[in-house]
Amino acid sequence: MTDSTTPVLSLEFFPPRDIAAQERLVRTAKQLSALAPRYVSVTFGAGGSTREGTVATIRTLRNLGFDAAPHLSCIGATRDSVRELLQVYRDMGVRRVVALRGDMPSGMGGDMGEMRHASDLVAFIREQTGDWFHIEVAAYPEMHPQAASPQADLDHFVAKMRAGANSAITQYFFNADAYFDFVDRALAKGVTEPIVPGIMPITNHNQLVRFSDMCGAELPRWIRLRLASFGDDKESIRAFGNDVVAGLCQTLLDGGAPGLHFYTLNSADAARTVCSRLELPA
Repeated sequence: MTDSTTPVLSLEFFPPRDIAAQERLVRTAKQLSALAPRYVSVTFGAGGSTREGTVATIRTLRNLGFDAAPHLSCIGATRDSVRELLQVYRDMGVRRVVALRGDMPSGMGGDMGEMRHASDLVAFIREQTGDWFHIEVAAYPEMHPQAASPQADLDHFVAKMRAGANSAITQYFFNADAYFDFVDRALAKGVTEPIVPGIMPITNHNQLVRFSDMCGAELPRWIRLRLASFGDDKESIRAFGNDVVAGLCQTLLDGGAPGLHFYTLNSADAARTVCSRLELPA
């Protein structure tokens, strides 16, 4: 998929916590390699709590043949620590990063670190490494839960792009209109870089409700009610979820979304099933 008009697929993983989880991740990544993702990303825990795990997972995925992009966060970090980590990734040959503000882990008090906003981190990466890295940032079609207003949230996003970001990945959502509205408002502010929708599989009712409530993503009432009606019927939940997510993805692609970024939760089934239903170019 090299044509700029061809939708680009990318995948997100999180660092495994033990040997068994590591083995599952490798199996999952090998299964998802059939989707030929442009790149895969690896999350970075609050305050850098999974720093070593992220580095190790990036190394594993690169060894499996993926273009792997580590998440970097600036909350609680120093410029020296970020500079050191950037050098680690440069030495590995990594050419793409996902730059985030990040969350403050519990127990760290009010020490926000030397960079308080993702725009500061983007600018610092550019200052230190020039054009070495393709920088992804986050976008929030339904507004970041800590933003003062939709306009303030959009202004923060525009600041990240102007600081040197190449493209953006959105928080997941289930309302395509929210995505298209956000893209239109960003374009009106001069943002022409790709804004790729983040896609969350629906495989577990309670988990999805917890995630959505935590990150401020709206889970539409009709989806909540349908999921609740299935009770503990995991097969029905997955079948319904695949239908909903595949329909959302097709609507996004038909509307001109430049690609799809799947939050895999280190599992292959949902992403493979959804992608098999999409009318993607061969």
